[in-house]
Amino acid sequence: MVEHLLRNILLLGCLIPSLPLAVSAQDHWPKSVENAVANALGNREQWVAAWKRVPESQRQGLQFLLENMPEDDLQTLTADFLLGNIALAYQAKEKVAWGKDIPDDIFLNDVLPYANINERRDNWRDEFKQRFFPLIEHVNSPGTAAAKLNQAIFKELNVKYSTKRRRADQGPRESMASGLASCTGLSILLIDACRACGIPARFVGTPLWTDNSGNHSWVEVWDNGWHFTGAAEPNGDEIDRAWFIDRASKAIADQPEHSIYAVSFRRTPLAFPMVWDRRNNNVSAVNVTERYAKIDRSVPEGFVQLRIKTLGASGVDRCQANVTVRDTQGNVVFEGQSKDERFDTNDHLWLALPQGKRFRIEVKTADAVVAREIDTNVDGKMVTLQVAPVDAIAQLKAFLKIARSERPSLAEQSFASEPLSKANAVEARQLLLADHRNTIRETRQPEMAAKLIQIGDHQLAFDMRTFGEKPIDGHSLVISMHGGGGAPKRVNDRQWENQKSLYELQEGIYLAPRAPTDSWNMWHQDHIDALYTRLIENLIAIEGVNPDRVFITGYSAGGDGVFQLAPRMADQLAAAAMMAGHPNETKPLGLRNLPITLHVGGKDSAYNRNSIVAKWIDELGELRKLDPLGYEHWGMVYPEKGHWMDREDRAGVTWMMKYSRNIVPEKVVWLQDDVRHSRFYWLGFEPAAEDSSGRELVVVSRSGNTITVEQAPHGKLRLLLRDDMLDLDQEVTVQKSGQEIWRGSAMRRIRTIASTLEDRGDPAATFSAEILIEVTD
Repeated sequence: MVEHLLRNILLLGCLIPSLPLAVSAQDHWPKSVENAVANALGNREQWVAAWKRVPESQRQGLQFLLENMPEDDLQTLTADFLLGNIALAYQAKEKVAWGKDIPDDIFLNDVLPYANINERRDNWRDEFKQRFFPLIEHVNSPGTAAAKLNQAIFKELNVKYSTKRRRADQGPRESMASGLASCTGLSILLIDACRACGIPARFVGTPLWTDNSGNHSWVEVWDNGWHFTGAAEPNGDEIDRAWFIDRASKAIADQPEHSIYAVSFRRTPLAFPMVWDRRNNNVSAVNVTERYAKIDRSVPEGFVQLRIKTLGASGVDRCQANVTVRDTQGNVVFEGQSKDERFDTNDHLWLALPQGKRFRIEVKTADAVVAREIDTNVDGKMVTLQVAPVDAIAQLKAFLKIARSERPSLAEQSFASEPLSKANAVEARQLLLADHRNTIRETRQPEMAAKLIQIGDHQLAFDMRTFGEKPIDGHSLVISMHGGGGAPKRVNDRQWENQKSLYELQEGIYLAPRAPTDSWNMWHQDHIDALYTRLIENLIAIEGVNPDRVFITGYSAGGDGVFQLAPRMADQLAAAAMMAGHPNETKPLGLRNLPITLHVGGKDSAYNRNSIVAKWIDELGELRKLDPLGYEHWGMVYPEKGHWMDREDRAGVTWMMKYSRNIVPEKVVWLQDDVRHSRFYWLGFEPAAEDSSGRELVVVSRSGNTITVEQAPHGKLRLLLRDDMLDLDQEVTVQKSGQEIWRGSAMRRIRTIASTLEDRGDPAATFSAEILIEVTD
């Protein structure tokens, strides 16, 4: 009974992470371990038990593995597998002559781990220790021991290099079973043999040599520093000799495809580029290119070398920072960039300065700036600076307390450019939305009460009725445009009166505007877009309209307006319903993400409305066939109806209101109209002057953290991003025509949130990060 109760308590702790762990006070594990295993599903219970079982002397090893294991391993590996590996690793460390000299961080990261990359998790350590330890038990250095293993184990295991191996990333037992392995599989075998014998070793490789001849993998061994060797390519008892050294010396540290990376079991911000599994970002790495590339470190006479290391807020992990060195007169004598955890532990920023002088080192990250005075008296001195982050949220709160009339430009405030965490970006957005909503409510109530919007010389009067109860996420909004056009004012006024009661809704605000002019193109002149944007912005803030539930419809000249406005304002709308209108010169290509319904009488032959609407329905059908995830539409031609469809078109209003807007679709097709917009969904584009046709087509798609520019003329492309689109804590890649044109971190910043909110006052269309790219080819 007691045993059954204990089992239920442990299981409850597994299912409800917020409950206290079933671990006694003396065995309580760190919060970092709890966080790591919180999502281990049914395996969490066994890790609790494993923590109680592991000897105190080996607990650091279990903590390191649990905190850094891939999530799949946490859910599938057994405690016996892990504890057995840990015990054998510590035993090997005790047996070898160099064991006491292995730094703890090297042992944990490069002896203890049970795997290298994404290979199958085989239980190899005990067998390899028994088979190979006798070969090196009398050797006094890990480098020589690794060289001896490299000479012997492949013959012993009967494994050789072959392109006919089953796959590149074979586990050791897979390679042993087939006798064949790639350079990747051979490297895994040698590293595992080394680790089984207490030799720190790690997997190294490049995704592409600079001569574009392919990728390669090899092994690094720690012997008071890292040294390399090719697996199954021994050079007697020597290391740091290999056929690839000339190619490795040409590697380029700041070009990811031509860099050299070492695998790190400890999590780092950099993923190892596994060319055999390019979508897998679960293996961490450090960039070790500069140890292979030919770098001249000679120091002129009268100078000394300096190394600079910059630490982040934790005071433990290195961070990348811009480094400026000034002399006592303030002149810049050096500029460079320090290395973060993506780079090898011994890879620092090096510089040479005149000996016996005083200098000021300034270190700047996106989070903070620090400075220190130094004297250059010692050669090889390491200067370590910790960079404390700026509290951008606190500074934003203080900024928003300033009276609006007295506020300086937010974009010009330094804190607005500071990188934000995901949580801080959410908080910053909430603060800015609340401030914006209050501003609109305080300044625009009069125009909404008067039901009259004015921008410049143009006024937009409107009538609105509310139907149903307001949903928790806000009312729907239907903007319904009247007919008429190039006619006397009284005619258009009469059409407006008719439109006010043309449709009724189950729920939502039905808003019938009066066209600002009485021209034939009353609903698609350039002032309409701005007037509607302001109107929608007001209704969101004051009436609680759901920004993802804004619709347009229109009859006759109003239908002309739907044809024109829907493609160019698609990203501000949820769907559209066109009734008895004419498209004029506009095209349907930009409707990729906007559901639209088209209705026309079969006898409505004026301006060829019947035939042209039917043609549009066919064109949308063809676009849908080519792109099945886009161009949602429904078309109806009523054979016996003329220009007036006897209200049968009401079905179109019901149809369109099934939809809600997706402001971040995976693919955007943007065809500029004669009324130009600077932004469309999550894109911005400014064509180069010489390539501006006035009707530019930009097509961009996204998948994971890769964005593909499918089509764009020369110009400046702005990619607006946020966390529900991709992982902003990982690198983003932009490609065009199969070539990578940009790679890096897209930082969340207050200035981006603020600018995208200011664009339209649309809270659902704010973004936290942006990438600017010059499209040239």
